[in-house]
Amino acid sequence: MARVMIFVLNCGSSSVKYRLFDGSSPLASGKVERIGEAGSPIADHEAALEQIARDLRLASLPLEAVGHRVVHGGARFRTPTVIDSDVIDEIRALIPLAPLHNPANLEGIELARRLRPDVPHVAVFDTSFHATLPAAAATYAFDRGLAARYGIRRYGFHGISFSYVARRTATLLDRPVDELNMIVLHLGNGASAAAIQGGRSVETSMGLTPLEGLVMGTRTGDIDPAVAFVLARQGGLSVDDIDALYQHECGLRGLCGDNDMRTVIQRVSAGDPHAQLALDVYCHRIRKYVGAYHAVLGRLDAIVFTAGIGENSADVRAQSLSGLLPMGIAVDPARNAAGRPERVISPDGTPVTAYVVPTDEERAIAEEITTLLAPSARRQVVSSTEKA
Repeated sequence: MARVMIFVLNCGSSSVKYRLFDGSSPLASGKVERIGEAGSPIADHEAALEQIARDLRLASLPLEAVGHRVVHGGARFRTPTVIDSDVIDEIRALIPLAPLHNPANLEGIELARRLRPDVPHVAVFDTSFHATLPAAAATYAFDRGLAARYGIRRYGFHGISFSYVARRTATLLDRPVDELNMIVLHLGNGASAAAIQGGRSVETSMGLTPLEGLVMGTRTGDIDPAVAFVLARQGGLSVDDIDALYQHECGLRGLCGDNDMRTVIQRVSAGDPHAQLALDVYCHRIRKYVGAYHAVLGRLDAIVFTAGIGENSADVRAQSLSGLLPMGIAVDPARNAAGRPERVISPDGTPVTAYVVPTDEERAIAEEITTLLAPSARRQVVSSTEKA
């Protein structure tokens, strides 16, 4: 396959990550953080993109495409998609289901298209990996008519990361991905789990939105729907108040006041009972999902930790998998505490191999776009770009 130069943009609510690839080789990368925050020299995403464009001399690079991570693609977007005005409108329509993510993704798309209108811009969706969820996993026990009218179903997220990590784990095991059953735990400020069977998602913890599932930095994860009724009827909170509470003031922050796991663990070491409870709730929820997904998969070959907390917190990994030896799952303390970023952390001979595998969403996006830009697909890409 011919080498192509691809610029990958991953816009968050207050940060922009980017990577420039020539084929599979990264040429440049970086991250602009604290966008729009007090004291930050970067006022907004436009200023961030302009700075990146200057630093990379983006206008003069011989790019083949610009790739964009988009969190919510709804039911329509199941593959990487060349962006035109209709695609932008559909991503915008999905903002209510990903209010923390899709607006920033859209802003990055619109700014980058102005900077480089001469090349295709391609959206790669976090939800598309979970398009393989069976109906029993994707469907809520909810009124069928309302579900159909409003698109209420389980979509799942972190799919770009899950796809990359599943393929990388198969390489480490030296086995075809379509022969493997694995649970991948993407643990960052946002966190989710996926049961992956033969390279296909068959269960995942996030649902209609990125609120469902594991405990997160500031998001609730699983919660009784009636909590919202109590807050509205007895507390007088509006729908917007409850939404903001669930998104920004719950999770680890709600339990102990801190959403950074490193700080939480420091406080645990100092004997703080609120931090201890936060850590216990966080790891208990992970362990519960591991057990459930083991049952869904039947046979389990690997459990994989990835993303910021998953890759860096030995305490979380050890506590999350403690007591699971009867299921063939264990953590070796020495391997867990130190070693290469990419490594086995289970003892030799354990039926289920536990791994730490750093995720690389930008590389995964570039690989998806390289495939899309292969000669067999190039005519379609050019045609779609001309229509935009």
